[in-house]
Amino acid sequence: MQLFYNPDITEEASQIIFPKEESKHIIKVLRKTEGDILHITNGSGWLFTAKISVADIKNCVATIITKKEQAKRNYKVHLAVAPTKMNDRYEWFLEKATEIGVNTITPIICDNSERKVIKTDRYEKILLSAMKQSLSCFKPTLNNAISFKEFIGNTFTRQKFIAHCEETEKKSLKNELKQNQDIIILIGPEGDFSVKEIEMAINTDFIPVTLGKTRLRTETAAIVACHTVAFVNEL
Repeated sequence: MQLFYNPDITEEASQIIFPKEESKHIIKVLRKTEGDILHITNGSGWLFTAKISVADIKNCVATIITKKEQAKRNYKVHLAVAPTKMNDRYEWFLEKATEIGVNTITPIICDNSERKVIKTDRYEKILLSAMKQSLSCFKPTLNNAISFKEFIGNTFTRQKFIAHCEETEKKSLKNELKQNQDIIILIGPEGDFSVKEIEMAINTDFIPVTLGKTRLRTETAAIVACHTVAFVNEL
C-alpha cells in the first residue's frame, strides 16, 4: 500500500483535491487514472480510501469511499534531543524514531552543543517520509529548537528522565518506566550534558537514567530510549 498525505482532510470530508505538485506526481509519475484507489492520511490518525474521480495533472480529485481512525497508543513519547554535529545523524534519528512511534520531538540547545541552528523544513520532510513509509497515520510533532534551560522550565505532568554519561548514581530506564504513561526523555549532545544541566534537571524532578553499559552516540541513545519505551509498553 502506498500512503499519501494531506493534512487538511477531516473525517467529515467527502472528497480530496490534491495540490498541483502532488496531482502531477499521482497522474504523471505514478500513472494513476480515473477509478484508481488511493490511500491517504491527514497525519492525525485517520486513514482514508478514495477513488480518483478527476485525473488531472494540475488538479487531481478523489472521492472518499471509506475512512477509519487508527488506534492510538495508551502513552505518548516526547524526545528532547540535542542536535548532532553531523546533520545526517540527526536526520537518521528522526526517521527511525518516527518508524518506532515517537509523538513529539524537541531539539534542545545545550552547553556542549556544537550545532545550534537546525533546518526544520528539511526535518519535517523526513518525518513525513518516514510516516508514509511505515504506513502510520500519526505524524510526529516537531517543535522549534529551544535552550535546555527553557525546556526544563516548562511544567510536565508525566514521567521525566535524563540520560547522561556522568559517573553518578543512575537508574535503568527500562526498570523505571511505567506502562501506559506519557514520557519525556532528555538526550544530550556529543559532549554530553554539562554537570550544571544535569543538576538543573534533577532539581526539576527529572530522573537520571542509563540506557545500557556502553557509551552511545546521541542519535543511537535517542533510538534506544524510544524503542525501550515501546518495548516496555508492549509487555
